[in-house]
Amino acid sequence: MTRRFTALTLALTGAVSLLVGLMLAGRLTPASPTAIAAPAAAARRVTPAAAPTLVVDFADIAARVNPAVVYIEAVSAPHRARRGNMPRDEVHQGLPAQPDEQYDHADRDSGSGFLLTADGEILTNQHVVDGAVRLNVKLADGRTLRARVIGADPDTDVALIKVDGVSGLPVAELGDSSTLRPGEWVCAIGNPLAYEHTVTVGVVSSLGRKLFDESFDDYIQTDAAIDFGNSGGPLINAAGQVIGINTAISSEGNDIGFAVPISQAREILGQLRQRGRVVRGYIGVNLRNVDGDLQRALRLGTVRGVLVEDVTAGSPAERAGLRRYDVIAAVDGRGVQDTSALIRDIAAREPGSRVALQVVREGRAQQVEVGLVERPLRDGPQSPSPPSQADPAKDGERGIGVTVQELTRPVRTRWKLPAALSGVMVARVTPLSPADEADLHLGDVIIEINRAAIRTAGDYRQAAAVAKPGDVLAFYIYDPATGQRALRTLRAERLP
Repeated sequence: MTRRFTALTLALTGAVSLLVGLMLAGRLTPASPTAIAAPAAAARRVTPAAAPTLVVDFADIAARVNPAVVYIEAVSAPHRARRGNMPRDEVHQGLPAQPDEQYDHADRDSGSGFLLTADGEILTNQHVVDGAVRLNVKLADGRTLRARVIGADPDTDVALIKVDGVSGLPVAELGDSSTLRPGEWVCAIGNPLAYEHTVTVGVVSSLGRKLFDESFDDYIQTDAAIDFGNSGGPLINAAGQVIGINTAISSEGNDIGFAVPISQAREILGQLRQRGRVVRGYIGVNLRNVDGDLQRALRLGTVRGVLVEDVTAGSPAERAGLRRYDVIAAVDGRGVQDTSALIRDIAAREPGSRVALQVVREGRAQQVEVGLVERPLRDGPQSPSPPSQADPAKDGERGIGVTVQELTRPVRTRWKLPAALSGVMVARVTPLSPADEADLHLGDVIIEINRAAIRTAGDYRQAAAVAKPGDVLAFYIYDPATGQRALRTLRAERLP
């Protein structure tokens, strides 16, 4: 009996020792009474799963994508220049140049691109190849090959070029830019200032930026360092896929760069290959999204859609009877969400086709059928001179913040205003005033305020005089810098 008791005691002591050892070693967690009854639920409460940590290795990504990035040298047509302007290493045999001696000088600009196909198709920016008579492409393996332009699209600043007689080249994988979110890590590879295959890292700062064309631009903003020469190079996501084409930088701030979304470039690749250019549908209207202030100022009610700011003379929209202040609510029965969606819808259609627009005019709905023509290429902005400050008419004590002047003949000539344009010109905008916040600028021509025509400074003074603090005013203006008409809304207040 004593031996049996002693053996049992030793066995129990060993078992307890083993359990204590396991707990001290961290391999066994003591369970609560609730855990014994519901082990699965208790396990979730006592040992929650750790949050996943994302680590992006851009060194591996750069090693994978870099071979597909190319250096592009664009050579422009020769022009006459003095030999005295030649770089020192181009002066033949070290002989001094004569001041009046001239030579044929070809400009050489550089940019970036990336291989799209193994047989040499390359995506880059249109402005990189624009005006070039010769394109030299340097591959990552050191070879320099001659390239030709297959197609280019100034509206999106995308170009497709090709080097011939090659195969088996490394290709960059394209991603989906429509899934991007601000804050995602990205990487830029290119040739800034001719420093080939430079890699920079940052994040997506914002999406849908408008830089040059309010109707068409959809740029990705990033703080990954981009500089001159990066144009045309790839913007790459954490999966090593190209989600943008690096295109522009801010002239006023550091680490503010912009890229064309790769999804936008993908949409036009077929046309670039087949036609060499992109053909888009066009009806000839300037549009604006409808917001609460605009609804209040123009008494639009709760209508949904986009507002017609201007109708281009001789356009399909004018021929179809569309008017300023019409609200386009639907296209072929599908509701219109915003101006960008409507413009993309129309641009995606073939010229010569017809669309049925549901339009709300003065509170009444009606159908308008419009035949599309080809969208014209956008023109570059003008750079007008400052207006004369003669005979200003101030808005007095009213809270608008604008000084205007009549459209005299010298003013019309200096600003190259259309002959039929009537209104008054903004001669000064008070800083921090409602007009300043509404983006009114020096040189804008005020055509209407709340649909009432403004033909003279007296008309403007009268409209300003009846404005009370809190009133919403819709200024219909002409911008000489772009040649476009647009609406600006502001809320009047009493200025100090």
